[in-house]
Amino acid sequence: MNSTPPETSVNVLDLLVDAVCMVDAEGRYVFVSAAFERIFGYTPQEVIGRRMIELVHPDDRARTLAVVAEIMAGNYQLHFENRYVRKDGRTAHIVWSARWSKDDKVRVAVARDVTERKRTESLQAAVYAISEAAYTTHAGPLDGHDDPVALFARVHQIVGDLLPAANFCVTLFDAVRGQLRYPYHVDERQPAPSPRAFADDALCAEVIRSGQTLLVTPATRASLPAPLADALCGGASYWLGVPLHAPEGPLGALVLQGYSDHGGYTEKDKELLQFVSTQVAAAVERNRMHARLRHMAQYDQLTQLPNRALFHDRFSTALARAKREQGQLVLLFLDLDGFKQVNDSLGHAIGDLLLQAVATRLRQCVRAADTVARLGGDEFVLLLESPRGELCADKVTGKIRAAFQLPFDLAGRSVEMRASIGAALYPVHGAEEQALLNHADQAMYLQKRR
Repeated sequence: MNSTPPETSVNVLDLLVDAVCMVDAEGRYVFVSAAFERIFGYTPQEVIGRRMIELVHPDDRARTLAVVAEIMAGNYQLHFENRYVRKDGRTAHIVWSARWSKDDKVRVAVARDVTERKRTESLQAAVYAISEAAYTTHAGPLDGHDDPVALFARVHQIVGDLLPAANFCVTLFDAVRGQLRYPYHVDERQPAPSPRAFADDALCAEVIRSGQTLLVTPATRASLPAPLADALCGGASYWLGVPLHAPEGPLGALVLQGYSDHGGYTEKDKELLQFVSTQVAAAVERNRMHARLRHMAQYDQLTQLPNRALFHDRFSTALARAKREQGQLVLLFLDLDGFKQVNDSLGHAIGDLLLQAVATRLRQCVRAADTVARLGGDEFVLLLESPRGELCADKVTGKIRAAFQLPFDLAGRSVEMRASIGAALYPVHGAEEQALLNHADQAMYLQKRR
């Protein structure tokens, strides 16, 4: 039997949706049907004489050759699944069945393209994986930059399983500052950018402002407005940006970038990334909600100072550290003199403004590493620590009193306010938390009575 099918058989084979292939004993193509070009992108003339294994995805070649050896030994192979690299550089998922014809010295295979099925399965897996990542990675402290970077890294990995994603960036929009930030940025040519003004990143700004996906290819670049076309940096050929939406407004964008004309992004990639972006936006918003809830549980909502619970947690940690390192702690209790009269005469709104202004001045009197907390009402507490024992309670108290010499400007009203301050020093006034708290509290009330 001739290894090339007769003409009538070829005509029938060319009508099949699946590709029929014949490969000789050396693993070279000797015949492919018309469907081969639709599935793999190569014409018959381009593959006849080429080794079959050259088209197989590099990661699948070893197991493919192992199956080929079984077929050459006379075993049928049914529904073997592996990946091939199409002519355009994209990955095709193939299920094929094959047998070896001993008489004709050829391996006959029928290949079915299941890329779309695998894509659907991958999308379902991506939704699950992103949701799982959102629950297992947590945002950092709520300081304005509570970005779940571990989540973004996992999303990058998930997206990379769906389409080419060597260059992947998460851009977040800070509406308060009018800035774009880049908490996650992986690029083979460009370093991670610093935060920049919204208008200084024309492509991302366009995606976020319009709420529409933007796909830039060599074919579409010429039709773009000059600011957008010029924004492609580093010789990028392809740029794909998808907005991240949240109920209260835009969160930012997911961006993919490619530097090669081979295997660029398509409309299908755009649809896929849009689908992923909805899951990412939900995950980012969920992380931010958890961060807000943690913040509400630990901080006073009026002054944004640590509340009683967070203060005690920090005090316990600082005391243990001072004992271990033979350091020093200063604890200051502060109570506003005549605060009730301000509330009664000027109203609670002015009283709230006063508490906020006091919180601001107290923070200015200490270092960033020190703790200023509001225990409730008009009671505040300051915790200062030094591993070298260089703190002086009188010096800090004097600084606070000087800050209170200036009147408080509250919605156009000038209000004078003084404070009673009590101090406790570790280890002079006690070695345990409650003893130090009691000493500072009693010292504060003693000064108030005076």
